Amino acid sequence: MSLKQISVFLENKPGTLLSMTGLLAKNHIDMRALSIAETKDFGIVRMIVDDVYDTATVLKDAGFVHSLTPVLGVMIPDEPGGLDKVLRVLADAQVNVEYMYAFLGGKNANHAYMIFRVQNQAAAVSALSAQGIHLVDQDEVAGL
Repeated sequence: MSLKQISVFLENKPGTLLSMTGLLAKNHIDMRALSIAETKDFGIVRMIVDDVYDTATVLKDAGFVHSLTPVLGVMIPDEPGGLDKVLRVLADAQVNVEYMYAFLGGKNANHAYMIFRVQNQAAAVSALSAQGIHLVDQDEVAGL
């Protein structure tokens, strides 16, 4: 069970991010989650969208360099210790978290969502599922 994250490589100059978001808006693509990592010369926009195929096609046709990466989406109770519980399960399973980012939304206001990039996705899915932690798939994200 995984989500597809789209990573877009952008030149670090004024207006580049705007051109990408404008393209997505023009094509009615809804971003569910977004993270930006940057260096002096370029940035990497990591995003979860409602329609991966349409987004990848639109980006490719417009000349944006991008890639698809499998990530895990985890529903976390919006309460103290919610994230800690998930991280403990992953640590106990010896699963390393490479990076993560959060987003809110959806119909259930009592939950947040975390996107995890892990080294061993199969071990992470097994450990989280065994503890009853809800993993979200692409269809569920599209419906949020």
